[in-house]
Amino acid sequence: MLIELRLPRSAPRQWHLRLVESLAKQRDVSVWVNWVDVKEELPPCVELLFMLERLVFGLDAGGGAAAIPRERFGRHAVRPQRKVDLALDFCGPLKASLTPTWTLTFDGSFGEAAALGALLGDNSPSIEIIDVKSGDLVASARAGSAADYSLLGFYQDILARASALVVAAIDDRAPRPTLERSRVFHEGCAAVARFSLRTLTRLVRRRLYLLAHFAPHWRVGWRFVDGPDVIDLQGHPPSGWKTLPDDGFHFYADPFPVVRDGRTFLFVEDYDHRVGRGVISVAEFDERGPLTPPQPVFSRECHLSYPFVFEHEGEMWMVPETSGARSIDLYRAERFPGGWHFEANLVAGVEASDATLFMHEGQWWMMATVRENEGSYSDALHLWSAPKLQGPWTPHRRNPVLVDISSARPAGRVVRRGDMLVRPVQDCRGGYGAALALATITRLDADGFEQRVDATILPGPLWPGRRLHTLNRAGRLECIDGSANSLKLAALWRQGIFFGETRLRTPNIVTTPGAALQPALAIRPRRASDRSGESSS
Repeated sequence: MLIELRLPRSAPRQWHLRLVESLAKQRDVSVWVNWVDVKEELPPCVELLFMLERLVFGLDAGGGAAAIPRERFGRHAVRPQRKVDLALDFCGPLKASLTPTWTLTFDGSFGEAAALGALLGDNSPSIEIIDVKSGDLVASARAGSAADYSLLGFYQDILARASALVVAAIDDRAPRPTLERSRVFHEGCAAVARFSLRTLTRLVRRRLYLLAHFAPHWRVGWRFVDGPDVIDLQGHPPSGWKTLPDDGFHFYADPFPVVRDGRTFLFVEDYDHRVGRGVISVAEFDERGPLTPPQPVFSRECHLSYPFVFEHEGEMWMVPETSGARSIDLYRAERFPGGWHFEANLVAGVEASDATLFMHEGQWWMMATVRENEGSYSDALHLWSAPKLQGPWTPHRRNPVLVDISSARPAGRVVRRGDMLVRPVQDCRGGYGAALALATITRLDADGFEQRVDATILPGPLWPGRRLHTLNRAGRLECIDGSANSLKLAALWRQGIFFGETRLRTPNIVTTPGAALQPALAIRPRRASDRSGESSS
């Protein structure tokens, strides 16, 4: 297969070369770069901002947006003496051609300037590959970015995702959902100046906030369900939520309630701001609420979060997020709620977030968002399947099955409603964990995955704050989480520092990878003072 890649003669970039090299690595694929005389240069003010951001944020000068000489394309710029099978036109305006032609658009508009226009307006553009002759959608994605505050970082992540989408489309495994497009484009140096001013303001506010607060700081909301739950309501319950109290130094997030032998336990990520690393903790609930603050039961050498706890064949299992170790691992409880032992490595060599397992039509499925080399942790959904829990786990042939920053990342257990599977997802268009959405899985098989987003749930009067990103229920206990403020001075005051005392809580557990962990988990009777820190939110 010979692919003609039409690129602007005046503005070849590093991401173009990476795309050419990626395509050329595909089986039975050759690439010819056809230089086209169109003006596709970025405005000088944009290049100036990029230069400043490279200095301020320490970004790689050889990133995807870097201009490179045409000579770098070498043999790929020499036309082979055979028929072109497919043309990828990145130049336009598009002309009728007998050669099948695809083009790349951002929010329905042609050219990289459209991507920048969306980013300058704080939007993540819909990336689409369009068949020019038929107008059909070949593939689509909405990328995210791990580059906070940086236009260049986000722009390069968008280009990297666009390049990966092209390669996947050539291999006939690219996702093709119809995505909402942004409606407003911001162009010109005035837009760049406004973006720069907004970014500077945000950076200053962030620095001032961090002087006085521990951040990020998450909190867990809980309630007992005696009627419709959040999935039924597709929104917050009218009664609101109660908050799991913390001491200010620790935050709790990623709540996973479970019922075992008639007792209800809540597992959470327990993050100590002074240590900078999360462990897994648990609190037991009775019919009135938590009996104790969460107590540590599991730690590893890497940060732990998203304690996906479940029961299977009479045993209790957990798949915590261990993205820092580049693995997805399974643990079994020998002395529940503690005593977690390593059972199996499910997937190795992946930087995966929020692995979520469920049974469907007689086999196990697992989904997680995966970060590959660069870009967001939250926009690329991967699937694996297995005949049994311990594996072997096989990656889906169309991975990533979905690339969408608004609905890819899991946000809790997959729930069955009649014949349908509903998955809570994170909507990160407004930033990590900005909102929660409910998506119905409409297709799940060895050849494809599709979903339909039915509702988006935002923080508001019934759940104050700026974040909302997990939803789980077990028995009558339903939980969410979101952001909170934690003043450093207030946390110190609560710990008695100003009274000459130092009562700093540290996890009383053995940190040995894969070994039995001895928890300091003492479930004691409720006292009236146990509920003194609770507040309705």
